[in-house]
Amino acid sequence: MVTAADIMTREVVTIQAEAPLREALSKLVKNKISGMPVVNQENEIVGIITEKDMLNFILSGSLPQTVVKEAMVKEVVCFPPDTPYEKLCLSLIEHNFRRIPIVAGKKVVGLVARRDLLRGVSRFYSEK
Repeated sequence: MVTAADIMTREVVTIQAEAPLREALSKLVKNKISGMPVVNQENEIVGIITEKDMLNFILSGSLPQTVVKEAMVKEVVCFPPDTPYEKLCLSLIEHNFRRIPIVAGKKVVGLVARRDLLRGVSRFYSEK
């Protein structure tokens, strides 16, 4: 059985809720990603921020004076590392997500993006 732990990205780019939104934008561009978990001082997930979340702030010109917590999504669907890949796939499809944070307790330990799922499942089937 392929689980989140088998396919997740373990080095996750995160940002703090109090960080300036322009810093989040810079991290997305620098790391060539479209979203990232928002964490507190203890690395516990408190939200998620995506390029889509930033667009209104960019268009309104308020990006420079906005902090991440004002733009982030606070209700985040997360799963533990032992979650079967089928459940992750269903969640991505059902919610039209691009990524799902993987947490142990509330601490971010990984991230599964659509591409991670495809790569992991492809590897699994090519070994058979």
